[in-house]
Amino acid sequence: MADTVYLDNAATTPVDPRVFEAMRPFWIETWGNPSSVYAVGRRARRALDNARDRCAQILNARANEIIFTGCGSESDNLAIKGCAMAMAEQRGWRHVVTSRVEHHAVLHACEWLAQHMGFEITYVDVDGYGRVDPADMTAAVRPDTAVVSIMYANNEVGTIEPVAEIARAVKAVNPLTVVHTDAVQAGGLLPLDVEALGVDALALSGHKFYAPKGVGLLYLRRGTPLVHLLSGGGQERGIRAGTENVAYIVGMTVALELAYAELSQRVAHVSALRDRLIDGVTSRIDGSQLTGHPTDRMPNSASFAIDGADGESLLLNLDQEGIYASSGSACTSGTLEISHVLCALGLPEAQARGSLRLTTGVRTTEGDVERLIDVLPAIVERVREVTPSLVG
Repeated sequence: MADTVYLDNAATTPVDPRVFEAMRPFWIETWGNPSSVYAVGRRARRALDNARDRCAQILNARANEIIFTGCGSESDNLAIKGCAMAMAEQRGWRHVVTSRVEHHAVLHACEWLAQHMGFEITYVDVDGYGRVDPADMTAAVRPDTAVVSIMYANNEVGTIEPVAEIARAVKAVNPLTVVHTDAVQAGGLLPLDVEALGVDALALSGHKFYAPKGVGLLYLRRGTPLVHLLSGGGQERGIRAGTENVAYIVGMTVALELAYAELSQRVAHVSALRDRLIDGVTSRIDGSQLTGHPTDRMPNSASFAIDGADGESLLLNLDQEGIYASSGSACTSGTLEISHVLCALGLPEAQARGSLRLTTGVRTTEGDVERLIDVLPAIVERVREVTPSLVG
């Protein structure tokens, strides 16, 4: 990787060596099943309980409000489906409100509720920056609204949503509505105080903040109704069956602690590089524009629409130069469909097809950024020459 430039930290991040070392004993020494009563199991249980306490402290939550999962998508599904079905059972409420720019984990969970459980879904529009107006969100809330789900920060364009304002307004309209936020992109770079955010459920994924892939968590406010989705043993207070992945949970906990202990330094580093990317790309490439909110955006996220240039072709050409980037959400990479996020922003097709997402990380250097700025203009010109039908 010495000769490559990695600018796709919104897709995943490399495991921090300190995180890896913290995980090592739980593969080699403390490898027991935390549900076992003998010594090696009890040691694993203590590590699990300790991790839960430490995650709760960072989120300003109670330990029994933390549920460990396998990823952010699982956390989103557990919150949205589980809370919605519980509200349907308890109160007969079958209405969910979300936005048009959510991650597919949220959108597909809502679609499942509509198709299989008879829920009605209201999709709230966003402005040209991808930002939801709290008034629009609360106007969609009804007496039978079971769940409102609004992401903390957008995974494609980086826009930060006014989650706390939305949560307060929703609760003023219907105090019993469950407010959920997909905070997967925000983890490690934005504050996660659940009391300040005012949410009932919050999803995180470890691999977005230098922990391994395959571990996440769901914060679920005490007393929030939930139907569990996995049947099996009584792990995670009977909410999420399956033997806990102790090593990965410990790793995620250490990564979360490191992220917030080093928050100011990390934000300063990635945001300076982000700003240089924004300036370099928009000043050197005609027909390029920043997508997402100009100021209320993730510290590490620089996203663009480049008129007349196919996004997948841009990525392939960058890859040949040893530069790794994205044309939007990593979960939709490889598809020729226009991003639903860029469509919601109202971008013309010729621009939306030329999407490029560059996200910086703690290992990104000034040299990495300058290399991208140096090679991208020529790549854009080459791509435009072979895709003339997109120009305009």
